[in-house]
Parts: sequence; C-alpha cells; structure tokens
Amino acid sequence: MALEITDATFEETVLKSSKPVLVDFWAAWCGPCRMVGPIIEEISSEYDGKAVVGKVDVDANQEFAAKYGVRNIPTVLVFQNGEVVGRQVGVAPKNAYTEAIDALL
Repeated sequence: MALEITDATFEETVLKSSKPVLVDFWAAWCGPCRMVGPIIEEISSEYDGKAVVGKVDVDANQEFAAKYGVRNIPTVLVFQNGEVVGRQVGVAPKNAYTEAIDALL
C-alpha cells in the first residue's frame, strides 16, 4: 500500500530517502486522480523494498505541492537523493511511472 505522505513527513520520507521515491500528488475530489490511484497502489506493491511509493493529499498538505510547482493534479514526481528527476502530469499508463523508477534502480 502506498504511504500517506504529509507536509510533516515529506522531508524524512522523500527527501532523505536512500531509495528512489515516487510521489503522487492527488485530491479526493479529482476524477483523474481516482484513475491513477490503483496504478500507484500496484506499483507500491511491486516495488516494495526497492523504492518508496507514496501519495500526498494536496487539500490537506499544500506546502510541498507549492514548493514543487504542482498546479494540476494528478502530478507524479520521482525523487532521487532529494532531487526531482521525473515529472508526469495527468493520467499516464503504468509503464510511464515504472520506467522512471527502473531508470534509477
């Protein structure tokens, strides 16, 4: 299951991770986010132990969404060593996300 990441846990979970991190910025009211959600959950299971996969509810946690310029949701960011190395805005097929992680493993 994808981690629930908040503004309070973002730095520790994402920026200080030694593994690649995929973060889905979403909101409960967002239709396209509901399409991406199951894909993110699948990736979370498949990459357990190899990468960190989490979700940030932008309604409740706006600090890092603003910091990384998330203007449209869903936006999926990929981090390596605390830096953004990939960005996918809108709904994309599963392989768009897995290829971004695989490139870092």
